[in-house]
Amino acid sequence: MALFSRRPKKTDDPAVAEPQAEPATDDTAPAAEPGQADAAVPEVSISLTTYGAPGKPATLDTAEAAPQEPATPQAATAPARPARKRVAGLPDNDLLADALAALPPQPSPTEILNVARQLLQGRVFIRVRGDARELLSSGQSIPMAVATINDKKYVLAFSSGEALQAAVRSDGDTTTSAVGVPVLQVLRRVVEGDFGGLALDHASGPAAAILPRALLEKVLPEVDEQQAVKSALIGERTPEAVARLVEALRTTPVWVAARRNDDGQVGVSEVRTQAGERMLEVFSHPLELHVLGRGDQSVRINPDQLARALAADEGLHGLIVNPHGPWMRLSREDLAPLIADAATSAE
Repeated sequence: MALFSRRPKKTDDPAVAEPQAEPATDDTAPAAEPGQADAAVPEVSISLTTYGAPGKPATLDTAEAAPQEPATPQAATAPARPARKRVAGLPDNDLLADALAALPPQPSPTEILNVARQLLQGRVFIRVRGDARELLSSGQSIPMAVATINDKKYVLAFSSGEALQAAVRSDGDTTTSAVGVPVLQVLRRVVEGDFGGLALDHASGPAAAILPRALLEKVLPEVDEQQAVKSALIGERTPEAVARLVEALRTTPVWVAARRNDDGQVGVSEVRTQAGERMLEVFSHPLELHVLGRGDQSVRINPDQLARALAADEGLHGLIVNPHGPWMRLSREDLAPLIADAATSAE
């Protein structure tokens, strides 16, 4: 994975001013590359068979099965960490900042993919030459700062105000400002422009990474424009959060982990609680599955397929959404509106 470089060598926009407040804007098959068609596993009915995750205990109540949050009988009781805002006016993209902070000096491809999956929500900050507020109020486009690496330009983006301040300390330029931008907007500008990729927190090494254009081109086609499932998993676990997630599942495709056994039959992955409850794993994006490193294939399923599968198998006690975290457990009671959709679609 030579595409994964760590630090930019020089920047075309050499500095960033002290950050300003964000303007009020809005176990047989090999693992597939993110966004690549999984030719080895065709479209399947997920009501056929399921299997426990290979190579680890197939129980929800273990650190391996659910590493980010404690397993509890009801999703609404799982505690959530308050959102960080280590620089006044600049709320962190916590998931991205944490994924970058966990990188070793020489990250593996899977660790880079973990950064990419956590990037796919919320906002990032970009460096802007001039006053970002004035540019926005006048309707002008926001010029993005870039770095040049091996004759290719990489857009600079930041997970937090702290990372922006590190860039300020690194180069001392006070002629630029910062603006928060929806991450999908930034990624599209990268792949639509003449850029080699995205450089994240470039002055904060080793908590810095570069996502190459080739990776972003594979990731973007599978992204939900509204980020409904991913967004519903962020924040405090309240009954309202559970309801938002269920509503997202009623309208948004998800992915399951599929595998073909020695007999040629295709099944999808489930986990079991210590009480023996069967929970189907579902993922908001193929990256959420690939970072588990289990060799499963991702298969996209539509809301009506998921509803029919749950309705047809009363032995399934519910779902685990994004098992690598942030995750949520949904019981059949929680999923009642989705399950009811199966009857509607059959009419």
